[in-house]
Amino acid sequence: MSNTKPDLTKYRDRMDKAVVALKEEFGGLRTGRASSSLLEPIMVEAYGSTMPIMSVAAISVPEPRMISVSVWDKSMVTPVEKAIRNAGIGLNPIVDGMTLRVPIPALTEERRKDLAKIAAKYSEQQRVAVRNVRRDAMEDLKKAEKDGAISKDDHKRYENEIQGFTDSAIKRIDETLKAKEQEIMQV
Repeated sequence: MSNTKPDLTKYRDRMDKAVVALKEEFGGLRTGRASSSLLEPIMVEAYGSTMPIMSVAAISVPEPRMISVSVWDKSMVTPVEKAIRNAGIGLNPIVDGMTLRVPIPALTEERRKDLAKIAAKYSEQQRVAVRNVRRDAMEDLKKAEKDGAISKDDHKRYENEIQGFTDSAIKRIDETLKAKEQEIMQV
C-alpha cells in the first residue's frame, strides 16, 4: 500500500470555479443601479462577425442610473444600439452622436421579485455543480481504496476533507445569493 495522498485541490478548485461563475452570472443580473457588467455579455454584429460590445466601444457609468457607451467607429453606432435593444434586458439606448446613453429604469416590485427568483435559480445551478464535483471526488476515492492506493482510514479522512470543501463552497454560494437578493430588493 503506497502512502501517496490523492490530489484533492483539483476538486476544491472546481468548486471555487462554481462560486466564481455564480458571481459572473450575478454581474449580468440587473439591479436598480447602473453597472458596466450589465452590457459586457452583449454581442454586436460588427465587420462581418459577432464580437463582444467591449471590442467596439468603451462602457462607463457616469451616474448611478446611466450607462454611457462610447462607440469608436461611427458605422458601429446603429449595430451597438440594436444589440443593446435586442439583448432582452429591457434597456433602450439614446443615441447622442457617437455615444449611446443607456438610462437604467427603476425596477418595479414585481420585477425585483422575478430577479430574486432568477438569482436563486442561478445559485441552485451552482450548488448542483458543487455537489457533482463532490460526487466525482467520492467516486475517485472509492476507486483509489479499491485499487489499494489508499487505506480505509485515509478514505474516510479524505472524504471528510472533500465534504469540508463542499460545505465551504455551498456556504459561499448562499452568502453571495443573500447579498445579491438584498441588492436587488433595495429600492
